[in-house]
Amino acid sequence: MPDTITPMIGFIGGSGVYDLDGLEDRAWVKVRTPWGDPSDEVLTGRLHGVRVAFLPRHGRGHPTPPSALNYRANIDAMKRIGCTELISLSAVGSLREDLPPGHFVIVDQFIDRTFAREKSFFGTGCVAHVSVAHPVCPRLGDALEAAAQQVGIPHTRGGTYLVMEGPQFSTKAESLLYRQWGCAVIGMTNMPEAKLAREAELCYATMAMVTDFDCWHPDHDAVTVDQVVKVLFGNADRARALVKAVVPMLGAERGPCPAGCDRALDHAIVTAPEKRDPDLLAKLDVVAGRVL
Repeated sequence: MPDTITPMIGFIGGSGVYDLDGLEDRAWVKVRTPWGDPSDEVLTGRLHGVRVAFLPRHGRGHPTPPSALNYRANIDAMKRIGCTELISLSAVGSLREDLPPGHFVIVDQFIDRTFAREKSFFGTGCVAHVSVAHPVCPRLGDALEAAAQQVGIPHTRGGTYLVMEGPQFSTKAESLLYRQWGCAVIGMTNMPEAKLAREAELCYATMAMVTDFDCWHPDHDAVTVDQVVKVLFGNADRARALVKAVVPMLGAERGPCPAGCDRALDHAIVTAPEKRDPDLLAKLDVVAGRVL
């Protein structure tokens, strides 16, 4: 690993976030991955002189639902194009009274309740087990908190994101159960995204943007798409301001990640070299090339 790293900041989220004043050298780039096609082309450019990349998670125009996203291709594409840090901007429902619509949450934990998604780059022919005990990078969380303070976004540091399969919203019984578990927000997209980012040795963090109170709230017992979309537009303005503030905070040359995100595979691969599948190793060229 090099002594110094010149960061490229990647963002995955809604397409409205990318309409940024000041984004120079804009180019939409088609990235091919061995895992298939990512959700869309990747918008690259420079913001405040820092290299950045944006991937519309559901594709421009939102054609792809959460369960059909090619999460492996998305993460591979962002690393393949040169990203060293990855920030997720995600719409969520709130499971707490003190997190109203328009509030942002810097997530620090996840509960993964998804079941219909490919969740690892590794498998038969190359087995690996990475730790996701602490699934987000605290260094990125610090930067997101400082940026939110700078631009005056109402926010909370810390909270558990319950990731459901979808595409339907929760039943009231489910919503009440997740509140009993101590979850802060609920959404459909950040798993297996966070797990795959860890496998790809990318620093990863989530800024969750609250659009509604889910269905547990007595005054909001049914979530509608119209309600969500209305808040989404307001959140997009805040998200753009956040991106413009956080990029220069992360753009300076740095050393290895203090939390070890960029060394997650150091002791993760357990398959003996002579038992490894050459075809799978070829697909892992970018994700795990450092250790393979």
